[in-house]
Amino acid sequence: MLSFLRRFVKRILILAVVVFAVAFVGRGFDMRRGLPLEAWHTYELEEPSVAEIDRADWSHYMRVENALFERVEREIVRAILPEDRTHYNRYSSTSPVYPWRFAKDWNRSSIMMPEGTPVGVVVLLHGLTDSPYSLRHVGKLYLDKGFAVVSIRLPGHGTVPGALRIAKLEQWAAATRLAMREARRIAGDGVPLHLVGYSNGGALALDYTVSALSDDTLTRPDRVVLLSPMVGITPFARFTWVAGLPALIPAFAQSGWLSILPEFNPFKYNSMPVNAAQQSFDMTQKVQAGLKRLQDEGRLGDLPPVLTFQSVFDFTVSTPAVITELYARLPENGSELVLFDPNLNLNNRFGPLVDDSTREEVLAELPALPRSFRTALITNASDATNEVIVRNVEAGATVQNDMLLGLKYPADVYSLSHVAIPFPLTDGLYGLTPDPEDNFGIQTGAVNSWGEVTTFVITVDPILRLTSRMQSNPFFPFMMSRIEAGIAAPKP
Repeated sequence: MLSFLRRFVKRILILAVVVFAVAFVGRGFDMRRGLPLEAWHTYELEEPSVAEIDRADWSHYMRVENALFERVEREIVRAILPEDRTHYNRYSSTSPVYPWRFAKDWNRSSIMMPEGTPVGVVVLLHGLTDSPYSLRHVGKLYLDKGFAVVSIRLPGHGTVPGALRIAKLEQWAAATRLAMREARRIAGDGVPLHLVGYSNGGALALDYTVSALSDDTLTRPDRVVLLSPMVGITPFARFTWVAGLPALIPAFAQSGWLSILPEFNPFKYNSMPVNAAQQSFDMTQKVQAGLKRLQDEGRLGDLPPVLTFQSVFDFTVSTPAVITELYARLPENGSELVLFDPNLNLNNRFGPLVDDSTREEVLAELPALPRSFRTALITNASDATNEVIVRNVEAGATVQNDMLLGLKYPADVYSLSHVAIPFPLTDGLYGLTPDPEDNFGIQTGAVNSWGEVTTFVITVDPILRLTSRMQSNPFFPFMMSRIEAGIAAPKP
């Protein structure tokens, strides 16, 4: 019997090795069939360490940041191959999407001060592969309301995608601490301090807020605003690092990337390294563990009010995790969850193509009434119209209050995507109806391509893959009104 078990285990191990080897080689060759790695993919631009960022003040961080961009210009932009200079390439100085050609390079950290003495201060944290551009409209709202606005470029972002191959979540957390230190320094102690995070920046905002409850050296935010927060993603993401193993062999270097695409977006990487996705998943685990720890200690009541905007359908982050890991745990503290429902009226046209069961599963995660937080569901007024209502349920209430929003779903748009939440329809880069005066060389949100693909000066397939999702928010005015209400609310 023992001999049989040994032979069985041996065969299982041999089979496992064979399967792994086949998957290893298959993954390597599969990525080799895609686009080649360019200089901006292989250039691993190293950012300051956690210790250096924690020692730094804002001026030091800016000096280092400026030096990083000078290196990109010297070692990437000036060295670019001639055949790449005429394409929509953000690293070509002759390209219409070259970031340095704009009046403001939104890849960089900045501080915007209102006229007169600030009545408050806000820190903005952008998402993964993103840049401070993604929260510029929210920042303008705060600025117009008299707030100082601290918008930090997180390490590994805004320069070259290769920088994200070596970036660590600990560096992002350290940069968040630096931005919060600077926010309190420039505004003083007597005014409200808000913390806004988008996507991975939302995870960083939550992580910082949880940490500040146990660390008296950290300034506590008075209010937290989250847009498509990365509280959770698919559980399979914990094994993302396995996809990068073939990259240990130089011939399979492309395997160190989940996607390799042309870099035609001036303020966001289109390519995604394996390391960045793994760091982001680890960030969600840290956030969930922190929230659970607070719950076990009975300290969730110390959290400031949290206002979240989330699409019911979100391919990038887990909407159920936002509900179960965060909101279902919160005591009544003035928090609010805004959910953007799909356009149910399009069910009549698309029929079985629409995955209604997923919507029902997500909404079923909401706690039964009464809830400890306010909810607002943006949904159709009826099955016969694209007009939408806001289905409000106050914290502690058992009845809902429907209010006509006065906005509609655009024709043929089924739902908002992860990337759509922070951008109005008029955004120059992502808007469905971009403002001609808000020009950044390309309008990815307005691409609607019908015809011969050879018409394009760059490969059209990556464009369609990146622009097939709704990239701007038709309900942006409502979102801004809810953020504005939080700005006007008294300091907790």
